[in-house]
Amino acid sequence: FPSHDIYPKMAVQPMREDALLSGKLEPTNEPYAIAKIAGIKLCESYNRQYEGDGLDYRSVMPTNLYGPGDNYHPENSHVIPALLRRFHEAKVVGAKSVTIWGTGTPYREFLFVDDMARACVHVMNLDKEVYQSNTQPMQNLINVGYGEDITIRQLAEAISAAVGFEGEIVFDSTRPDGTPRKFIDSSRLLNMGWRPQVNLRDGLVIAYRDFLENGNSLRK
Repeated sequence: FPSHDIYPKMAVQPMREDALLSGKLEPTNEPYAIAKIAGIKLCESYNRQYEGDGLDYRSVMPTNLYGPGDNYHPENSHVIPALLRRFHEAKVVGAKSVTIWGTGTPYREFLFVDDMARACVHVMNLDKEVYQSNTQPMQNLINVGYGEDITIRQLAEAISAAVGFEGEIVFDSTRPDGTPRKFIDSSRLLNMGWRPQVNLRDGLVIAYRDFLENGNSLRK
């Protein structure tokens, strides 16, 4: 499955599946976004060419994922594992504050990794007629998101609580915020009976436990 960076930079929010290839990509994402789009189109083409042979490829497009097994490297991890490490290390040394880039106002959506796995199984087990009636031969992508997004400030506060950091959270507004919002429309999958089961608060507690058990040995 690809990621939501395949959608155009200026796609209408929340991003629907039919936004794919409707505009220019974010330049910094373009190389790997094109590779992911090529994979989706390859699957669609195989389905059309070999439909009579029973071939049935299905593509899903997740929002930002987090949870056990994540990459907690201090220099190349994504926002949740990176902040888990930063708040943990601040707690360990007794720091009075943690500084985060930007204003904290951009919105992002996050889905627990086990919910993503359940979504994949759900899509694979759908009757072919149900899947085809909810997609199109040249657009068979299905979004998988939590259905709600939060600000980076709210995320930082939730991670701080999960870690048990009691200091201040400082936002450096001289640093860039990035895209104001990245939120996908998952109504297609929701209409086919799938629902996420793990809320962010509980998911962060599980993710932090995984960091303590498996990710805390990493060092710069």
